[in-house]
Amino acid sequence: MPEVRFVVRWPDAQRERCYSPSSTVRDFFTPGIAYPLAEFVTRSRNALTLASERVRQRYGYACSSAAEQLAQIEQTAARFAGQQDAQVTVEAFEE
Repeated sequence: MPEVRFVVRWPDAQRERCYSPSSTVRDFFTPGIAYPLAEFVTRSRNALTLASERVRQRYGYACSSAAEQLAQIEQTAARFAGQQDAQVTVEAFEE
């Protein structure tokens, strides 16, 4: 199961390198696309939950790193929740 990192740019132009234990994250994001903040968080939640489930199916336990990454994304996104039209750009995938 290939791990994937995805690089995002937050509304304040800060970049973050995010972790997924599975390449399924590629099904949820397209590099170069800016997603509305709420949509980005929802897609991240869906992608990382699915990735963690794939780990559970293969190894018998969920991926704690995926859960930690999701918590970090949600925490960072909360800083921009009051900004109208806040967007997060997925810049690239790294394997």
